[in-house]
Parts: sequence; C-alpha cells; structure tokens
Amino acid sequence: MLTINRLTKTYQQHQAVRNISFGVKENECVALLGPNGAGKTTTLQMLAGLLTPTSGDIEMLGKHRIDRRQIGYLPQYPSFYSWMTAKEFLSFAGKLSGLSKEECLKEIAPMLEFVGLEEAADKKIGGFSGGMKQRLGLAQALLHKPKLLILDEPVSALDPTGRMEVLEMMKELKKHMAVLFSTHVLHDAEQVCDQVVILKEGSISWQGALQQLKDQYQTNVFVLAVKEELKGWLEDLPFVSDVVYKNGSQAVFELQDTAFSGTLLRNCLDRGMTVTHFEQKSESLEDVYIKVVHSQ
Repeated sequence: MLTINRLTKTYQQHQAVRNISFGVKENECVALLGPNGAGKTTTLQMLAGLLTPTSGDIEMLGKHRIDRRQIGYLPQYPSFYSWMTAKEFLSFAGKLSGLSKEECLKEIAPMLEFVGLEEAADKKIGGFSGGMKQRLGLAQALLHKPKLLILDEPVSALDPTGRMEVLEMMKELKKHMAVLFSTHVLHDAEQVCDQVVILKEGSISWQGALQQLKDQYQTNVFVLAVKEELKGWLEDLPFVSDVVYKNGSQAVFELQDTAFSGTLLRNCLDRGMTVTHFEQKSESLEDVYIKVVHSQ
C-alpha cells in the first residue's frame, strides 16, 4: 500500500525527520509512536501530501507519487466552519475530495451514523463538543472511501468513553483500508495496531510487529516487600538487577532467571526477614516503550 524510503524533512538547520523508511500493507494498522518533537506529525503531513519532503521517496499503490484521492487525513487539531451544519461541512469536504453532489448525498447520512453523529446532522458545528468535532473530522476523512487513512493523535482530545468508541471504529476500519496513526498513548496502540514504528528525534528507534517488540524488550519484573529493611543487600545479590526501591522495605527488580525466585526467598528467610508480598509481573507496554526510547 505505502512504502517510505529514506524520507527526510529539514527546516533551515533543523532536521525534523531523518532518513526514515517503513511500509504499510493493505488492511494493516500501523502506529507511529514517539515523544513530542519526535517527528510524528511532520511525517504524517508529508505522507498526506501537505508537506514536500526535503529528500526521500514515497511510493503509494506502486506509483512514486501520492494520490490524495486515495488518502483520508485527520489532523491532530481539525478546523471547521462553525456556521456550517455537520451535513453542510461533509458536503463541502466531499466536493474537495472529488465526490459529485449525488455521491455526497448518498454517503453523508451513513457516514454520520457510523461516527455517531446522525442526530447532530443539521446542527451548527459551533455548538459541538471537542469529541463531536473529532468524530466529524473522522467522517470527512472517510467520506470518499480512501485506501489509506492517516490519523494524527485521533483520540488525544477524547474522554475515556469517546476514546474507546473511536478505537473500536479503527478496528472496524482496518478491515476495509490501511490505517496509519500517531499516538503517545501506548495502551491505544496496543488495542488496534499490528505494527509499530517508534520515532526519536526524527529517526526510527525501532520498528516491527507489536508482539515482536514485547518479546524483545519485555522482561519479567518482581515485587518484594518485607517488614524489615531491604536496602543494602538486595542489590548486591549476583542474580538481581535494576533494583528500584519504592521505600526501604519494598523493591521492584529483575532476576537473571525466574528460577532464582526460590533462592531469593531463602535468602530472606535466612536473614530472618518477614516477607509480606512477593509477586512476578510483566512490564507494561509503556515500560517497554520507555526502555526503547531511552536505550539509544
């Protein structure tokens, strides 16, 4: 569907995006992850045809050019004409996307129903909440039935209910088109994406399948709490690493092998300690992401 090769964007002396390469397959959802300033929005704007790359190549549907008619784009902060109704705005957006008047009339009602705005079809956008505007922005991106949907932080302005509903829509949409979206909320990426591309300072830090990311970086961590003082001996055990103390008697750490958990507990008992809590748990995706971003 989309192949990006050594894409670069430079503003005077600042390189916002540095030689990035990745691809998006049909009916695949790819998440672009990274902290603020990593180059996510600049990348998406180049792929949407809104910015001209300084160098690099974008291939879409086998052609070395961007076909905007095959792309739906929702910016992070979509703009609207407050005096328009939802139907009027979609009619306007549909014409800009190349739809005829008849096609707009046919598509608008089902699209408003899909995004949950059917009851607001004839209401002025000026009275819409932030969540309603985000849904309307999604509707305009989908109206012309693109093959690639590009979303910049699509759920960042939504409350938990709205976020869940939009994520469910994205799950449905990737059955019909490719989806590329940026986010800084790792839980959202975990819900819908197949592949992840992690950006740091304009360059790719890691890319691949989400499960591959977990397999490569996710480790089993342990939580130990005792009534006595833990500090001063736990970090000196040869099979214990990366100790973080919550307080003097509680710590989170890694073991070289899960088999050492029994050895650790015996050490506690030999020292006359009273163990009040011992737990093994997997790192969250947020922990893995932080590890990747800060490892280079």
